[in-house]
Amino acid sequence: MFYYLSKIFWIVAQPINLIGILGFAGIVLAFAGWRRLSLLFASASFLILALGAWTSLGALMLHPLEDHFARPDPAPENVVGIIVLGGGFEGGVNLVRGGYELNASGDRFVETAILARRYPQARVVVTGGTGALMLEGEGDADTAPRLLMALGVERDRLVLENRSRNTFENAVFTRELVEPAPGETWLLVTSAFHMPRSIGLFRKAGFDVVPWPADYRTAGNETVGPAQDNVSDSLQNLSLAIREWIGLVAYRLTGRIDTILPEV
Repeated sequence: MFYYLSKIFWIVAQPINLIGILGFAGIVLAFAGWRRLSLLFASASFLILALGAWTSLGALMLHPLEDHFARPDPAPENVVGIIVLGGGFEGGVNLVRGGYELNASGDRFVETAILARRYPQARVVVTGGTGALMLEGEGDADTAPRLLMALGVERDRLVLENRSRNTFENAVFTRELVEPAPGETWLLVTSAFHMPRSIGLFRKAGFDVVPWPADYRTAGNETVGPAQDNVSDSLQNLSLAIREWIGLVAYRLTGRIDTILPEV
């Protein structure tokens, strides 16, 4: 139930959808003669658009998420496994065309291939099934072998978990699959903005992983004021930031993580 409610909520709350919903509601209310209420909805729609597209709000909201965990320095010498969270492939395209088309989070898999060369004895775990509520697509764990093998990762090193639909299930199913032993070092690769929630969930599942963030969306030096990125990326940053902060709060309230921002 939590999975479906979260997906439906995000369809409405996602900024670009919310702009459209509020704008459409404003038009309908205007035709119905509710001019003041129509103006209120239209103004709210424009305000969200202005803040998201033309200011640095999204980047500033991402900063504390992306900066919370850094890669270990020095890097660990002995790594038993590398875990990469799904979300980096165009599932709908790959289901029809095959191949391994990457989306904006594809850096996760590029970084995983680099780590696989750095730690040639480590197992490489890809966790991620089909997480879309309506659109049909191929799960990342089904697509990933084609890319990773093309980049030189041997097939017998890959461990594939293709049942999970969200990060909570990523953590639970991966721990059940690999059964980590005490003292082992496992790296977790995901987008930097997504790392706090991921670490919180893996720790709650009893899997103490080492964060290895990738796929940064901000430079980290953005300041308050006009957007320092293009309009589409600025809106995307706001959308990602709102989703992660809402996710952290929701997971904390439902007991799936112990704290909104896990200890470093």
